[in-house]
Amino acid sequence: MALISFNGVGIRGLAAAVPKQVVNNYEYTQYFDKDSVRDIVEKTGIKERRFAPANICSSDLCFAAAERLIADLNVDRSEIDLLIFVSQTPDYRMPATGVLLQERLGLSKQTAAFDMNLGCSAFVYGLSVVYSMMQTGGFRKALLLDGETRSRIYSPKDRKTAFLFGDGGVAALIERDEKYGNAWFSLNSDGSKESLIKVNAGGYRNPSTPETLEEKVVDEHGNIRSEEHGYMNGADVFNFVLLEIPKDIKKLLSFSNTAMDSLDYFVFHQANSYMNDYLKNKLKLDNSKVPASIEKFGNTSSVSIPLTIVSQLKDNLAESKKMLLCGFGVGMSWATAVMNFENCHISELVEV
Repeated sequence: MALISFNGVGIRGLAAAVPKQVVNNYEYTQYFDKDSVRDIVEKTGIKERRFAPANICSSDLCFAAAERLIADLNVDRSEIDLLIFVSQTPDYRMPATGVLLQERLGLSKQTAAFDMNLGCSAFVYGLSVVYSMMQTGGFRKALLLDGETRSRIYSPKDRKTAFLFGDGGVAALIERDEKYGNAWFSLNSDGSKESLIKVNAGGYRNPSTPETLEEKVVDEHGNIRSEEHGYMNGADVFNFVLLEIPKDIKKLLSFSNTAMDSLDYFVFHQANSYMNDYLKNKLKLDNSKVPASIEKFGNTSSVSIPLTIVSQLKDNLAESKKMLLCGFGVGMSWATAVMNFENCHISELVEV
């Protein structure tokens, strides 16, 4: 059972960057009629998204966020000796994008830098890895960079996914200090459900061919995609989340001896508003404790939790707050954390 705890490690500051291009979902009608589009938007709650232009990668968004955070906190770059880059849309298959960001950010060659390939749960997973490494005492400050350009993965001709995903990048500066107290994590995975959210071709199991790039009608509804586009079984994902997430939250609260009503905020992965509203009602949570950013940014995969904190809680974290973070999705993989935010600096949102 992957239940773990840490002491004296916490997030000193958060910054986020999004592309300047705003996509109005109500006007995203190139392949669908307006009535269908309106129904989809109202059901998902996603009214706007941000799309990166062709020359902007997830690393560029993370770089912009990291530069803003370093400047705002006046951080000595020589004290950052750990950098982890989280993404499923890296710059290259090799080398690791985290190593490129070490050089680009002007960090020391003694900086440990590597990538994590994980989806919607990855920010919480990434925090657990950073906290674990920081707990050893061998690192002074760490950057957790999390970026996705999910708009490039999904077909605009597949109504099941065309209106959901957007792009963004975040940076978290993590340090050791007794003021942060305890943090608890629950980490989970179920690979038997790999087919619920997947890009079937373009990797090494099913390499790219002219056939895998060919767009085809894939169902009786006329949805079109190639084997190198992502697909999602929305109904089964919904059922999975409703089965597993409330149980995991209650398990972690028990492990950490935390009362539900002692938490100031619950920040969920922004999959869609219908799903999160169900979770909120299932757990009997007050609306004021469950911030949401999906209306303006859509589903940004693992970026969505920190992006929600930056965009929705900027003015609320000057004082001590106890928060629950919960990410879930592709894998299937899910993770929950309970942690203290102690005078956490939140930078202004950066547009790239």
